[in-house]
Amino acid sequence: MQSYTEENYLKIIYHLSEISHPVQTNAIAERIHTKAASVTDMIKKLSEKELVNYVKYQGVTLTEKGKLTAINIVRKHRLWEVFLVDKLNFKWDEVHDVAEELEHIQSNLLIERLDEFLHFPSVDPHGDPIPDKHGNFVELAFVKLSKLNSGDNGTITGVSEHSSSFLKHLEKLGLTLGKRIEIIEVLEFDGSVELLVEQQKTNISREVAKHILITKN
Repeated sequence: MQSYTEENYLKIIYHLSEISHPVQTNAIAERIHTKAASVTDMIKKLSEKELVNYVKYQGVTLTEKGKLTAINIVRKHRLWEVFLVDKLNFKWDEVHDVAEELEHIQSNLLIERLDEFLHFPSVDPHGDPIPDKHGNFVELAFVKLSKLNSGDNGTITGVSEHSSSFLKHLEKLGLTLGKRIEIIEVLEFDGSVELLVEQQKTNISREVAKHILITKN
């Protein structure tokens, strides 16, 4: 059994490995706001438990055991987020920190019952895929809103930035999951986007647009 800190490291390495492979210790340190030396110490502990492979000056990769452990943590986190939003009326910008605590509950039976209670959801409130109990993800065909062109349209089905301030900003603009959008114009000057959100005109920056995920119609 892993400690909370060890589980958090595995989850962070898993998420970072989707961007860079192998994962650099400096990237881990930056993500959790600690010193690289502290990260190296923890990586050595995880290596001794055969959860990661670590090569000095090259980086870290998850072993198969480590990857399955990380995916299970991600699964629990996202299922709890669905529960908090759907059953306890939390907003999508309020659930991350609570789910961070709940994801460390060790009862597999509880998680299986939770999954069944929620009718086996495939995505969480932010549109992120939820792995099943075997670690399999549903393939989702997303495209960043920032990659769309004038005249393109689709449905908001996910976000790649989960900070409370960003989600509140989207809520204020009406850019929430399930909303249909149509691109009116992408401004060449700064990449900002003018769009229709269910027939209401709005403007967003390129920075916002690159974190909104769209399923094209």
